[in-house]
Amino acid sequence: MSTPLLQLVDLSIAFDTERGPIVPVRDVSFCIFPGQTVALVGESGCGKSVTALSIMRLIPQPPGRVVSGQVLLDGRDLLTLPEAQMRRVRGKDIAMIFQEPMTSLNPVFTIGDQIMEAIVLHQQVSRREAREIAERSLREVGIADPQRRLDEYPHQMSGGMRQRVMIAMALSCQPRLLIADEPTTALDVTIQAQILELLRKIQADTGMSILLITHDLGVVAENADVVGVMYASRIVEFATVEDLFDRPRHPYTQALFRSIPRLGRRVDRLETIPGAVPNPASFPPACKFHPRCALTRRLALQAPAEQTRRFRAGDEDIVLMSACVSNSPVPLNYRGGPPNTSNESDEPLLREVAPGHWAACHFTENYAAAAMTRPILDHKRLTATTATAAAPEASA
Repeated sequence: MSTPLLQLVDLSIAFDTERGPIVPVRDVSFCIFPGQTVALVGESGCGKSVTALSIMRLIPQPPGRVVSGQVLLDGRDLLTLPEAQMRRVRGKDIAMIFQEPMTSLNPVFTIGDQIMEAIVLHQQVSRREAREIAERSLREVGIADPQRRLDEYPHQMSGGMRQRVMIAMALSCQPRLLIADEPTTALDVTIQAQILELLRKIQADTGMSILLITHDLGVVAENADVVGVMYASRIVEFATVEDLFDRPRHPYTQALFRSIPRLGRRVDRLETIPGAVPNPASFPPACKFHPRCALTRRLALQAPAEQTRRFRAGDEDIVLMSACVSNSPVPLNYRGGPPNTSNESDEPLLREVAPGHWAACHFTENYAAAAMTRPILDHKRLTATTATAAAPEASA
């Protein structure tokens, strides 16, 4: 196994508010290896973008602060670096494509000025050389007439072109890791495909690693090597992309897959996950997914009464497994009850339930006997190119 390029170790991020601290990222651990694409998947509000911004140390402090954990780049903890040293890491070693290019690009500076700023800072070149590099970067991301485009402003470009400018800006200093936070948000499907194909080509040419943040499982299926599924501030499942799609083990991941429309399947109504991701200011006790989980309800219908808990939700009686809700005697309602009533030990944590597959659910197969380890997978998906290269070795 090679050495990880980036490693997150039990990272927790809090924001101080008038009502007290909220923690939108809790105990997040994963690794990214050279040339690997790791995807973080989940609904809006689950903590994906805060995790990405924490890696870049772009969380405003205050109100944000690191509660615990490490972000290791080549073994060096980025969270302990002085700001001057961290500025040398941003752009040069780690670059980021933000969700919305119109708000990420400065409307009063030309495209060329914005790309050249990072080039001059990190590559110690003249303005003329920086402009040549910026022009080449725009050409590489497929923008026609790049020399003219350098003198234009963001409002003179379409959404797809602005996103390409963001990619050119991020890649102009040849970073070893690219964080792509919803890189195809608000783009039509044709432009989405072009942007993702562009990232794959650049990765193949340079060996760059990618942290891909998305809620689109189709994008994940086509691009990721390894996938972490986030829910309510924590990673609840982590596996190779092939293993995750073949056999999702966490009820939340299974529910995400059931909600995907499929060709050839006729239904009156698409299946959805009831409710929404809980507010980090008032997380439900124990398993954070229990108010929305179909598995705990199904198991509770067949379980002995002493293993279940009954709740009243409107006009409906809800029966859930006790292990999913809390071992605490504090009365709870269906929506999770008052915050901070549960014992932290009641919440299921990531365990390696199968070789190279982690999940955080009491009722996942083999969970009770599984080891509690941090997820680490040096895996790359099998593509047509790698399959061809591996064929002679297999025959030998």
